[in-house]
Amino acid sequence: MTHPGQLLKEKNLFAGKEKGQNFLANPGTAKMIIEKIGLSPDTHVLEIGPGLGALTIPIARAALHVTAVETDVRLIPLLKQELDNENLKNVTIIHKNILKVDITDLSCDKKFVVIGNLPYNISSQILIKLVEERRCIETAFLMFQKELAKRIIAKPGKRDYSRLSAVVQYAADVSQVAQIGPSSFFPKPDVDSTILKFNFFEPGEMNFEQEKILFNVIKAAFSKRRKSLKNAMTGGEFEFEKNFITQALESAGIDAIRRAETLTVEEFKSLAMAVWEKTGTR
Repeated sequence: MTHPGQLLKEKNLFAGKEKGQNFLANPGTAKMIIEKIGLSPDTHVLEIGPGLGALTIPIARAALHVTAVETDVRLIPLLKQELDNENLKNVTIIHKNILKVDITDLSCDKKFVVIGNLPYNISSQILIKLVEERRCIETAFLMFQKELAKRIIAKPGKRDYSRLSAVVQYAADVSQVAQIGPSSFFPKPDVDSTILKFNFFEPGEMNFEQEKILFNVIKAAFSKRRKSLKNAMTGGEFEFEKNFITQALESAGIDAIRRAETLTVEEFKSLAMAVWEKTGTR
């Protein structure tokens, strides 16, 4: 791989701070990541943010096909050139924001392994999207800022446990793969990065409408996380009435004075089903 600093300099380009761009620049780190992922020759990969190809090239060597989604049009000619230099023909580049891509339209004949060094500014949004479209995804290996990764894997009762923790842990088994320091990137970020692995569960335990209610319930519960559930979930975006929420909590066997950060995913599911049974449409 060509160092990203050299590639950008040759074209008089700069890493876009507004895009959260920090390009992987250490070939040894790229090699370590691919080894830990363990791709097979029949794997279909969806790469989010291929950038200048630091991961795309070793992924393409190991997998059957790579669909690389890149939002920065400036980088695409450089990425194509890097792939041509390596004589790699099994990469399809899509110029689009991943948040606007319907993953189910790309392919569901065989599930994707999703890989991405995610832009810091929209990484949470991307993760929620993958949860919602997980029926076409087998596993995902995603790189986050260390602090965000801590929130994603946090357990109930911990300070970092959040809406994102509950939603993701409902949909996937999450584990830590590796920690990567700033020196592996160009330009160097101010923080460490963490790679997490997501083994997505098959959708089906809850139907589409019930799952939508679950996500709304989790969002409402964490909207005022310092308050009790009966107060945090009253009014707000979903306009729940206090009496309705109190009854739903009672039906789910959850004390109304508890706070969102103490609820397990199973308890959130019970609460969502209680809301569903009382409304069916909310």
